[in-house]
Amino acid sequence: MIKILKFKYNNSQKIELYFSDGSLGIFNLTAYLANREGVLLTALHDEAYAKRLFIDAGALCWPNGLELSPIRLHDLTKAEKVA
Repeated sequence: MIKILKFKYNNSQKIELYFSDGSLGIFNLTAYLANREGVLLTALHDEAYAKRLFIDAGALCWPNGLELSPIRLHDLTKAEKVA
């Protein structure tokens, strides 16, 4: 099972995700939100709130209860092995 081990939030809502399989993916939060709607996603349009992310049980989470699956994020970011 793939998990997110750590992340780095960069400017313009891009998040570097480091996965348990040794890969790295760049998650573009702005692009992700462009095609999706929902009560929990609305708060992420505010960058100050978006930066409040944390990891819980290997998933990317926010205080409002939103949790993004590490496997889905791995696929979305086309994560690649790092040296």
